[in-house]
Amino acid sequence: MSYTPDEKRAVLRAVASDLRGPEADSKTVQVAATVERVSDLYDPAEDRSPEDIFRDMHRIFQAVDADTEED
Repeated sequence: MSYTPDEKRAVLRAVASDLRGPEADSKTVQVAATVERVSDLYDPAEDRSPEDIFRDMHRIFQAVDADTEED
């Protein structure tokens, strides 16, 4: 079965939304943010490469880890 880019983006964003549910902890929210960014690969309005997404998420995770260590 093959999916269109629009279908892939929609599924990934739906998963991200589900992960951000009312009971989501910070690690789950991080995973949701990652899934959301991956969905950008299938969005023609976004000019993102896998490398861009990896770099952005790596920076975000480092910042979150630094905040966690300070608490």
